[in-house]
Amino acid sequence: MDGPLPTGRPTSVEAGRATSEDLVTNAWPAEVQPQPAMELNAFADLVWARGMEQYRDLPWRHTRDPYAVWISEVMLQQTQVSRVDGRWQRWLDRFPTVEALAQASQADVLAEWQGMGYNRRALALHHAAGLVVQAGEFPTCVKDLMALPGIGPATAAGIRAFAFNLPGVYLETNVRSVFLHELYPNEINVPDKRLVPLVEAACPRDDVRGWYYALLDYGAWLKRTTSNPSRRSRTHTRQSEFKGSHRQKRAAVVRMLLAAHDAGEGLCAKTVARELTCQEEADGRDAVSVEYASKILSELEAEGFCSCSSGEWVM
Repeated sequence: MDGPLPTGRPTSVEAGRATSEDLVTNAWPAEVQPQPAMELNAFADLVWARGMEQYRDLPWRHTRDPYAVWISEVMLQQTQVSRVDGRWQRWLDRFPTVEALAQASQADVLAEWQGMGYNRRALALHHAAGLVVQAGEFPTCVKDLMALPGIGPATAAGIRAFAFNLPGVYLETNVRSVFLHELYPNEINVPDKRLVPLVEAACPRDDVRGWYYALLDYGAWLKRTTSNPSRRSRTHTRQSEFKGSHRQKRAAVVRMLLAAHDAGEGLCAKTVARELTCQEEADGRDAVSVEYASKILSELEAEGFCSCSSGEWVM
């Protein structure tokens, strides 16, 4: 495996070579033509140029360790870059290798994840780390990557691109924004099935890593300076309010389970209902019933966060 790039910048831009020569083909797929028409070469040159202008020197761009890249990809899902910068480094300090993550306790993994949201992702990381260690090496093919818990098509493509410089369809929100802005500027409700062949055709043979950095950085800039193009995707959904939601209560219960674990204790539904009620009433919302607290605990148990014995849940 090659070492990290000196600066992490897209190498095609640095070298100044004719970027269109990197393309597998010089034409868009015949079955999917963007509107208004823009030649593939022109699109590629535009993205490289904008990527160079808007390049972000992020810490996870200075490694090709697939484990470190994987952690960054999971952390960056629906999370601002500013929140991940710092937390990614702290995670790697605590769990520096996939072996260290696999050997850690579930409670330690969840405790380190707190504040990142979506606790299921921490469980998936822990489980997947064990499978990678069991296999003896980090997978590189899409099928094997997607067989791991919590890894979908975009995460698999990101690991392949940024750790191994292998081509793939890395269709995340910033990448999607570029294709929608440049190739479908006047359309709404654009399905990903129209974008996938375009993303695949535009991916270069050589500098996959730099190409996707360019797309990510141009896309991030577009979302800051224009009406967010990704909102015109059929996949776009507005995230529901977190305060007072079921998700917020679940997250609070996970924190309670962690605190109880540290104290060597278990949690009963009455205690959970009482603590949740204090939080809810302080914010002007209704009390939480014991039945509702039991529902949350049972959900978390079914997902592997905790187990129940004699009416108490423990992590």
